[in-house]
Amino acid sequence: MKKLSIVVHESAQQQLADFLRSQNLNTFMFSHIEEHSSQMEHDRFLSDRDKVVGYVPQVRMDAILDAAEVKSIIQKLKNMQESFRGKGIYWICDVDEFGNL
Repeated sequence: MKKLSIVVHESAQQQLADFLRSQNLNTFMFSHIEEHSSQMEHDRFLSDRDKVVGYVPQVRMDAILDAAEVKSIIQKLKNMQESFRGKGIYWICDVDEFGNL
């Protein structure tokens, strides 16, 4: 099992959720986060609001998936015409154990 984490600007949350639902994922979670960076003034995706408040509102998506599902999802995201390219980051971690309490 793998844990897939994706971070995108808050404005892309609905687009990402729609895409993930289209992939028939059983469960995925969003957490609202704030990015603080000394490089913010160079980020072409920032809104004027982001520059004024001093942080970037983002969402983090986490899902536990099979390794093959993770690769498929990442590849499809990279190939989308209305791509998230340059608008987010992702990482993949091994999951030693997964279950319900």
